This record gives sequence, C-alpha cells and structure tokens, in this order.
Amino acid sequence: MNASAPTPLTPPTLWTLARRQLVRDFRAGELRLLIVAVMLAVAALTAVGFFADRLNQGLARDARSLLGGDAIVASDQPAPSGLTDRARADGLVVANTVSFPSMGRAPEAQGGASRLVAVKAASDGYPLRGQLKIADAPGAPERRAAGVPAPGSVWVDAAILDSLNLKPGDPLLLGDASLTIAAVITLEPDRGAGFMSFAPRALLNIADLPATGLVQPASRVTYRLALAGQGPGGDAAVRGYVAWAEAEAKAQGWRGLRIESLDSGRPEMRQTLDRAAKFLNLVALLAALLAAVAVGIAARDFAGRHLDDCAMLRVLGQPQRRIAGAYTMEFAAVGLIASGLGVLLGLAVHFVFVALLAGLVDSALPAPSVWPALFGLGVGLTLLLGFGLPPVLQLAQVPPLRVIRRDLGELRPASVGVLLAGFAGFSALLLAVASDLKLGLITVGGFAVAIAVFALLSWLAVQALRRAVPSSAAGAPRWLVLATRQVAARPGFAVLQVSALSVGLLALVLLVLLRTDLISSWRQATPPDAPNRFVINVQPEQGEAFQQQLRDGGVKTYDWYPMIRGRLVAVNGKPVKPEDYAEDRAQRLVEREFNLSHDARLPGHNQVVAGRWTADEAGAISVEEGLAATLGVKLGDTLRFDIAGVQQDGRITSLRKVDWGSMRVNFFVLFPTATLPEELPATYIAAFRAPPAQPGAPGFDNALSRAFPNITNVDVSASIAQVQRVLDQVIRAVEFLFGFTLATGLVVLFAAVTATREQRAREFAVMRALGAGGKLLARVQRAELLGVGALAGVLASVAALAVGWALARYAFEFTWSAPLWVPLAGGAAGALLALAAGWWGLREVLTRPVVETLRRAAQ
Repeated sequence: MNASAPTPLTPPTLWTLARRQLVRDFRAGELRLLIVAVMLAVAALTAVGFFADRLNQGLARDARSLLGGDAIVASDQPAPSGLTDRARADGLVVANTVSFPSMGRAPEAQGGASRLVAVKAASDGYPLRGQLKIADAPGAPERRAAGVPAPGSVWVDAAILDSLNLKPGDPLLLGDASLTIAAVITLEPDRGAGFMSFAPRALLNIADLPATGLVQPASRVTYRLALAGQGPGGDAAVRGYVAWAEAEAKAQGWRGLRIESLDSGRPEMRQTLDRAAKFLNLVALLAALLAAVAVGIAARDFAGRHLDDCAMLRVLGQPQRRIAGAYTMEFAAVGLIASGLGVLLGLAVHFVFVALLAGLVDSALPAPSVWPALFGLGVGLTLLLGFGLPPVLQLAQVPPLRVIRRDLGELRPASVGVLLAGFAGFSALLLAVASDLKLGLITVGGFAVAIAVFALLSWLAVQALRRAVPSSAAGAPRWLVLATRQVAARPGFAVLQVSALSVGLLALVLLVLLRTDLISSWRQATPPDAPNRFVINVQPEQGEAFQQQLRDGGVKTYDWYPMIRGRLVAVNGKPVKPEDYAEDRAQRLVEREFNLSHDARLPGHNQVVAGRWTADEAGAISVEEGLAATLGVKLGDTLRFDIAGVQQDGRITSLRKVDWGSMRVNFFVLFPTATLPEELPATYIAAFRAPPAQPGAPGFDNALSRAFPNITNVDVSASIAQVQRVLDQVIRAVEFLFGFTLATGLVVLFAAVTATREQRAREFAVMRALGAGGKLLARVQRAELLGVGALAGVLASVAALAVGWALARYAFEFTWSAPLWVPLAGGAAGALLALAAGWWGLREVLTRPVVETLRRAAQ
C-alpha cells in the first residue's frame, strides 16, 4: 500500500490573515485608542452635520409657508392692476394683504387702554401656503382657520387681550371701526421679520379696511400680492411670472416694488445663530484635528509593538506586499468599524441638539439624509488611512534579521510627501465641513503652523536642557537630575510628547477661551436691563415733558435721538437710481427713505472703524460700515439727502460698526453735530426699560399713551425674552458638543504620554536592577510629566491666544480680550493633565517585574 502524499499547506488568504490580525489586536487592546479617537471625531462631525442637514431641509420645505405663497410682490403703494390680471391669466392663485402699524384701543367702558398693534387686512384665499391656526380663547385647542375673519370681526394675538384687558366677544377699536374679537391667533405662517414683527397681530377682513379710516395718503403701509402656482406646471408658471414682473417694474419705473423671497430672520437672531453655527463647526473641526494627532501617535505606537511579529513573518516567508496588504485591510476594517460607530453616536447626539434647540424651528424637521453619514465615513477612513497607515506600512519593510538583531528595522519618520498628501486630503475635508472658508483656513492653518512651532520650540528646549543637565547630583535632588537626564537622553520622544500635548492643550484652551468670550458677547448683546420699549413720533415740543415723565416713572437711563426721514439722491454730486446697483439690497436702500439722526457724541454702543468722529464738525456724516460697503461709498465721499424737499449734503468722515442685535437705537447715517437746520423736520425716538408694574397703579405704558396720544409705543419684551431663550438653548448645545472635543483632547494627552511606555519600562527596569527604589522612580516619572506638561501648556496657551484672536476678529466678529494669566493657567493645567494621564497610562510601568521587562527586551 502506497503511503498517501502529505497535503501541502495552503497559506491563508489575505483577507483571512487581515481578519486574524484584527481579532488578535482587538482582543489585546492595541486598537482601542485608534477606535476611540476616530469614533469621537466622526461623532462630533456627523452630529453637527445631521442637525444642519435636517435644519436646511426644514427651511427649504417651509420657505413657501414662511412667505405665505410661492412668490410675493410687495410695495408701498397698491400694486398696479396689471400685475394681478397677468397672474390670473397665467393660471396663478392670488391673495392680497395690507399691513401697517396702528394703535388698538379698548372701549372706555372697559378701561380705554391702548397699545401698538400690527394690523393686517387679508383677502379671501389667504394664506396661499402654510397654515393659519386659531383658537376660541387663549389656551384653548387650536384649529386650522377655514378662511379669513368674517366682515365686522377680527382675530388677534393673545398679547392684545392681555394688555387691553379684553376677551373674545369684546369689541376692539381700530381707527374709526369697532370690530368684534372672534378668535385668538396661535400660528401665522408669514409673520416675517422686521421692526413691526415685535407688535402683536390684529387680522381683519380686507373689506373692513376702508371703515377704519387708517390708510391715508401719507400712511406707511405695505401691500403684498401673494402668488401660488397650481398643478404640475405651477412652479414654472411662477418663475415665468416673476421674471415678467421684474422686467415690467424696471421698464415702467415702478419704485418701491420688489419681489420678496424667504428672509432668514431678524438681525439679532441671525447674528446669534450664525455665531453658534460657526462655533459648533469649530468644535467639530478641533475634534477632528485632535483625532488626527491621536491616530498618528497611537498608530506609531501600534507599529512599534509589531516590529518583532513582522520580522518573524518575513522569516517564515511572507512577502512584503502580503504583509502590507494585510495591515491595509486591517486598518480599513478598523476605520469602517470606528466610523460606523461614530456615525451612530453622532446620529444619537444630534437628537440631543434637536431637543436642546427645540422651538427654533416651529414644525417637525424632516428625516436626515444619508450625506452626513457618508461624509463621516469618509472622514474616519481618511483619518485612519492618511495618518495611521503610513507608520504601519513600514512594518512590511522590517528585515528578517531583526529576530536576532533588534537594532535593525526601527521605525523611520514618515516621508514628507506622505504626510503632506494625508494632511492635504484631510484639510480639504475639514474645509468642506467648516461651511465657512475663513473659519476653516484660520483653524486648519493655525494648527498646522502651531504644530511646526511647537516642534521647533520643544526641540530648542530639549537642547537647552541637555546643556543645563548637571554632571552630578551635587546641589540638586537626585530625582530631578534623573528626570532631566531622561528627557535629554531621548530628544525625539521629548519633542513628540511636547508637540502632541501642546496640540491637545491648544484645542482645549482655545475652546475654553472662545466659549467664555462668545457667550459673554451674546449675553452683553441682550443684557437683562436691555431696553424693552421703543417710542417713536415724539414731537420736538413734547421732548422735555416726555423725558420728565420717563424720569418721574423711574426710568433713569434711556436712548434719546432725533429721527429725520431722508432719501439718498446723489453720491459725489451724481444722482443715484436703483438701476445703478446690481445688488437687490442696494436697490432697495436707494428706493427707500433712511432714518437719519444727529448727535455731537458718538453713541456708546457704536465703534468707529475708519476715519475719525469729530464733535460738531460741520458738513460731516458718519456711515454704518455695512451700508457703505453695500452702496460702494468710502471716506471722503459726499452724500446728498432729500429731507422733505430740503437738500442736505454730508461728507463721510467716519465709518461705524453697529451691533444691530444690541436692542439699542441705531442709525445708518449720523451727523456728528448737536443741531441741524431748523427747517429739517424731525421727530424723536426713545428706547428704555419700562419700570415694573405696581399693583393697583395705572400701567406705565397706558399713562404714557394718554399723556402723549400721538406717540407709537412698541413693546419688545416678548421678543427680548425670545432672544434670551434662544441664547440659552444655543449655549446648552455648544456646551454639550464641547464635551466631545474635551474627550478627544484627553485621548490625545493619553496617547502622547503613553507613546513611550515600553521604552520607559526598559529604562526603569535597568535602574531598578542597578538599585533604584520604586519611590525614587515614581518621583522621576512625576517630575518628567510635570515638566513636559507645563512646557506644553505654556506653548499651547500662547498659540491659543493668537489663533483665538484671529477667530474672534475675522470669523466670529466680536471683541477679543486676551487675559495675561492664560499662559500661567495653561502651564499649570498642562502639568496636572499630563500627570493625571501619566498616572493612568504609566502606572503599570512602575510595578512590572524587572525580569519580565528585561526578558521582553531580549526577545
């Protein structure tokens, strides 16, 4: 009988080899740090991405509802009949509204109180898009309105009932008409923005408008013609009509007519939410940058522990290509697993954002799309393959002789080309997620420069330390001498540790400083004592009596400015027309009248950013910088205004930065003089915080309106409260995401401190074999960690001040104050954090048996 031939051994497939390595390394805990770093970065990015994606989808979906139609033709005069006729001929549905401010009054039998209301008269069919919801009484169940109020009735906001002490069924006096309150408005889809959105709404049938007598030839009224398409071709019909209407308005010279689109909100809301979005993106960017550092350090440590394994594989005949392929597949699998976990965590976290920011979007948000998840997977794989794989691929080049000569095959620094390619690809992804080129460039560029500076300064510090190390223990504690020698003996590891620690601390210090100052700037924009009343139309002869009544009522501080209506008619002597400007905003500014004012003193809440404010300078004007940019005017240009038929010229001598979210009186154009010619008609505007109501005493607003019946008193209390609620919600969301970057920063600290664990273990084993005690070595380790951490903290704090200043000034646009104590606090924090990370990651080094350590080193 012939003996059967031995079955040849079949080498495992590349996938099998990669899978076995993955399972073995995962069980040994060698992939834990890589997975955590990638997962946190992807979670931070996708959490912001999911939330932004859903918010943008919601805004796009609700845009037409917020307009009340597919398009709006708005004007300060009734729209020409040809516009309506053409819309109907194109198959569009139309609805008309007329809006203006007025004083609503309660009958004398019910107190006779009055308050400013935003009147809207609507025709049948309103609203064409969205839902108008009403209730029978405040707090009663709401329902969708079946139309507009019946003739003779009015629907009102609940605030009107509260302030006038009325209830449904009572009459509301508007001008010469008495209308019965039939319902309470709970949702108005096209409420919009602007100054009059602060006032509560009174909605009536357009047929009742003539009876009120409120619309007069000089009245400031907004007429809106809403349009909506029908059927499959409705959108195309609307686009065609809008193009025709714009061309017709230009050809006919209709001034004051415009085609409206979705407005993003009030200026103070936009500024707050824009800054919050930038800060959330900044936090996510920093988390990703920190993760890149952590991945690079952990991957190099991973590669260092696998040198001997790969040398044995080479001895057993494994080719370099096979080893490289196995590790590439392993890291790709780790990247997919960690990124997938990060996407799931980010998806869960974004629901927390939705809860924290509830109310900023009134309706339910659409489901998130798949793009944030795909982007998160791409970032995770780029992180691991771009920063983690280069040192690991060196394992394929380990020579077989390393099994007998351990000095061969040590890891080399990655090539500059590989590092630049990885950094360029990752930077491109980060710039894409930043959604703001300036923010992305400052953050990514600042970190790139900071890393180079950290490496250079830490190398110089190590060289100085090597020269300063004492030759003997005389005059210095023994543990200090040994600690300094430890650092100086391995300069490469010292530079790596200090640089990595500095990067992690830079992100933490930067976020702490920016978060504190950003929240402070938000709070200062709407402080608790911000004005909550704006009073306009105060006549000059009423000024002294009005201010005295404010003082008698307990109002100690208030804004008080003259207000003059003027239209810009010429720049440098050349007449201006709307068609001279391409930008819609510039065209609208030229068409409308400006609110002008004058004061010899620069308003305390304004800042001169160019030129000089000179009190009582004749012929001078100060212009808001945004207006100057929109109109293309500069210092030295002369503007001419038509003020009630009187021409008034002014030369621009200064540009001001105005915080439109400050809830203070602000003007586009100011004359820096105490007086202007008497022939210029002017009224006064006041802004103040109304004193709290006293039980049993007449209301302050009612007393003011009775004493000065011609004034218009705007109560913005509800809006200020809304802004404060928005701030609180945004701050909670910012602080929640801040925890992710904090965790990623701690991962970097841990990776940096533990990167030299095996070398430390060998050095301490030799010292212990030579008689060094455990207490001495513990002191040496603490001294080294404290010194390295303190140096990294100081470097990081200085860099954080520089990067923070650039971000505050150019990205977030608020004043940056750099506390001088930051480097000291950063040094102390760095020392303590490095000590804590070292205690957690290196405690095993001090307790490992000497024989075990030396045996490992000899193998």
